Amino acid sequence: MPAPLAVTEQRDRIAEIRDNLEARIAEAEREGWLGEVEGLKVSLAGAQDKLAQIDRRSGTTVNLGIPTLSTRR
Repeated sequence: MPAPLAVTEQRDRIAEIRDNLEARIAEAEREGWLGEVEGLKVSLAGAQDKLAQIDRRSGTTVNLGIPTLSTRR
């Protein structure tokens, strides 16, 4: 599993890409570039899916099965 800092950096970068795609979609819609809008929406869906994967993974804890010590004598 990637280190927490690497995951945070990856998530931040993908969130930046998502934000950029949203801005580009708005521009393409204003300019009437319908084909461009469709392509950007596909890319946006991919970025959103990747963010969801990261969020699901980062909230997961792993049970290592570490035994507890008993106080028997």
